[in-house]
Amino acid sequence: MRRRNFIALLGGAAAAWPLAGRAQQPAAMPTIGYLHSGSSSGYAQLVAAFRQGLEATGYVENRNVTIEYRWAEGHYDRLPGLAAELVSRPVALIAAQGGDPSPLAARSATSTIPIVFTSSSDPVKLGLADSLSRPGGNATGFWAFTSLLGMKRLQLMRQLLPASTSVAVLMNPHNPNADADATALREAAHALGESVSFAGASTETEIDQVLTSFSERSVSALLVNTDPFFLAKRDQIVSLVARNAIPAIYAQREFVTAGGLMSYGVNLADGYRQVGSYAGRILKGEKPAGLPIVQPAKFELAINLKAAKALGLNKVPDDLIAVADEVIE
Repeated sequence: MRRRNFIALLGGAAAAWPLAGRAQQPAAMPTIGYLHSGSSSGYAQLVAAFRQGLEATGYVENRNVTIEYRWAEGHYDRLPGLAAELVSRPVALIAAQGGDPSPLAARSATSTIPIVFTSSSDPVKLGLADSLSRPGGNATGFWAFTSLLGMKRLQLMRQLLPASTSVAVLMNPHNPNADADATALREAAHALGESVSFAGASTETEIDQVLTSFSERSVSALLVNTDPFFLAKRDQIVSLVARNAIPAIYAQREFVTAGGLMSYGVNLADGYRQVGSYAGRILKGEKPAGLPIVQPAKFELAINLKAAKALGLNKVPDDLIAVADEVIE
């Protein structure tokens, strides 16, 4: 080969090297923005369920997807700023969990980045979707129905405590559903011939004060309303309720496994897994607009007989135990 031809060939090969090198570089991993109204410690098991759903679609954190976490720590006013941070990253999608405040903040921050959520209230009424079957916009997810089950929880407490005619309700006044939930509970209590009183708490100190005041007022039964902050502080709430000997019903079984008396609601872990699954499907190219909002197939009753005995409720009605999905002895 002549020297001139050899140099030309060598030059052509050298010019191709950078292109070959670039072709061998791995594609950048997609990033999920994870927006939550609670805390990482209070929701560790549920976030694990989200990752399980994501892994079922082939995405494993730090292997082929990264997750940027933003926690509001129960301060719902921080969510808009945290959502704006994720949008500015930018992220491939936002998983907004921990009740209604997170998806509402995410939806206000972007109308283009896909959002997958868990919501307590009807997503259509919240403005997150056009319909349940075809959301139509950039958001879809799981509707946990938690705000619609107040009547059933009051009925279950009446079944456990037939002599009780009044129920105290612990609510977070900063929850966007607080007023609507209070109205629904008043109507449900009136239909059952009971009266309800409400007390608000949005900090650990206020939880202490309110639950202590319930004891001083000789409250005969307590309903802890659905709220992400309360779920994150379930150990504190369950401990104070036990110390003040107040029979209480909760929205999530996590309170019962922490030592609470009774709960009625959906399996939140299933909802978080569903959101993780939808996140993976969207990363693979599906659109939120065409993914139906998932609704729970069943509601679960959990009863802690150990907690009942500690409260002096030595005889939980057999018919109540018979219909329970989980009984802790």
